[in-house]
Amino acid sequence: MLKKWMQWIVAALGGYTAYSLSALLPLYGGPQWPGQEYLLLAAGAAVAYVGFNAAWKLGLRAAKRSETSIASMPAKDLFSGLFGLVIGLLIAVLLFPVLSKANDNAVLPLLLTALLGFAGWQVGYGKRDDLAELLTGKAKRGEVNEGPGSYEEHKILDTSVIIDGRIADICKTGFIEGTLVIPEFVLEELQHIADSSDLLKRNRGRRGLDILNKIQKELDVKVLIYEGDFEEISEVDSKLVRLAKALRGKVITNDFNLNKVCELQGVSVLNINDLANAVKPVVLPGEEIFVQVIKDGKEHGQGVAYLDDGTMIVVESGREFIGTTLEVMVTSVLQTSAGRMIFAKPKLLEKAQ
Repeated sequence: MLKKWMQWIVAALGGYTAYSLSALLPLYGGPQWPGQEYLLLAAGAAVAYVGFNAAWKLGLRAAKRSETSIASMPAKDLFSGLFGLVIGLLIAVLLFPVLSKANDNAVLPLLLTALLGFAGWQVGYGKRDDLAELLTGKAKRGEVNEGPGSYEEHKILDTSVIIDGRIADICKTGFIEGTLVIPEFVLEELQHIADSSDLLKRNRGRRGLDILNKIQKELDVKVLIYEGDFEEISEVDSKLVRLAKALRGKVITNDFNLNKVCELQGVSVLNINDLANAVKPVVLPGEEIFVQVIKDGKEHGQGVAYLDDGTMIVVESGREFIGTTLEVMVTSVLQTSAGRMIFAKPKLLEKAQ
């Protein structure tokens, strides 16, 4: 409603301005025709009406970008820039009376005020480290200054890794540093899953909410609930990528497709599955291990066993040993994005051969 009222007011001002200019045309030898003032009034109102609509949309986009940029800016950088801006404006206030007397036109003093304010912001932002050292008094000769990348890096959680639950155990060990960012649109997706009519989805959604509650209340880790949104984007994965770019952070996920999208768009990603595979015990071909064959394999005669960490072992000719524990020899190890798979054959058959 406010937009409509402002649009009509701007249209009226545009029409009035065009109507006033029609009276100046004869003074400068401009063309004249009957009813030209009314035609100019209508044209000015139409241009102002359409132009306001376009300017409104551009202004909203600029405001959203500015909000995201300011939200992602470290506090030290923001305060340093504002400090420089205030100093620049104070200098402009001191020079304003002198320039006003020297120049009857107010354009020059106003232009100088804008330039000094912008220059003050740039200088303050560029000298943020020096200002921080000056204000805190912690900088001593020989101490190492914090570089531009010393701010806390944000780790953005996606829905799948929250539901997975292992992120809480990883945070408990202290391997993840910085601030965990939980976007509001991810919370909304979790809530929709928790309210699902499907029992499995409902349990998964509630598990994810319980994991977040545990991270916030029980673990010594900083958590930030990001309330911004990207309304022009409908997909949650695309919003996560955009947010990671805005915050200069990393996405934590176990979603294979999101992992690939982040890599293609140059966004850093931490995959929980990759971490789990990296810390699994290394088993080399030729090693002998004891396993319990629990079920049939996909191929004829195969049996399937598992290590304590969940790694699947395909035992050749192991079907006849289902339900028993036997010693097997590792023949090969296959590493895939889904995990590690071990192929082995019974040690009894090896001796028989």
